[in-house]
Amino acid sequence: MKKLISILLLSLYLVSTTELYQLLKIPELVEHYIEHKELNPDMTLTAFLRTHYDHPVKDGDYGKDQRLPFIIHSAPLSLVFTINQGFSFETATYHFNPLQMHKIPSKDEDLCYKGFLNSVWEPPRPSFL
Repeated sequence: MKKLISILLLSLYLVSTTELYQLLKIPELVEHYIEHKELNPDMTLTAFLRTHYDHPVKDGDYGKDQRLPFIIHSAPLSLVFTINQGFSFETATYHFNPLQMHKIPSKDEDLCYKGFLNSVWEPPRPSFL
């Protein structure tokens, strides 16, 4: 089972990162050859390949010609993953200390701190006294 999964993953990797995906277009090549063979029964496979790969021309089936394997190339996907040798996961347990309770100054009926209104009208005191 491991061997089968390894082959599958390697195949998926190679098809997505190299030009190997072009081999998946071979059925279109065969189908297109059959179409040409029906139009011209004397055409050989080598003549067909020469027509499409050696000296391609823009003709009536140019759209189909562009879907053939190895006609259009694309940049393959490149993924690189690196892990530093000193890489490690660490879990930390945090302990929360309870907050210390502070007394809240009491308020009078006007919702002002006691002594606040009187201290506003006093001039600042020098710090050296």
